Amino acid sequence: MANTSSAKKAVRQIGRRLVAGGDGFLDLADAGAHMGAARLVDLGAAGEAAFKLAQPELMRSAQKGIVHKNTASRKVSRLSHRISAMGA
Repeated sequence: MANTSSAKKAVRQIGRRLVAGGDGFLDLADAGAHMGAARLVDLGAAGEAAFKLAQPELMRSAQKGIVHKNTASRKVSRLSHRISAMGA
């Protein structure tokens, strides 16, 4: 249980952030799926194939509001640099 006013506010913000599309349902599964796609690339699982799956997932998460669009773009950019570094 949150004890301070700032902790209570943080709990409220997290709850709002997890609600996608304003339909009132928590979108924890979507958030996990989108971030999990990026983790696959980080682990080096089939490199470029994993990146091709992760890129649209990250962009979709930005459209749904799970992550900020700049955050998704930054992650895609970093992943693409890692993939190109593996090939070189």
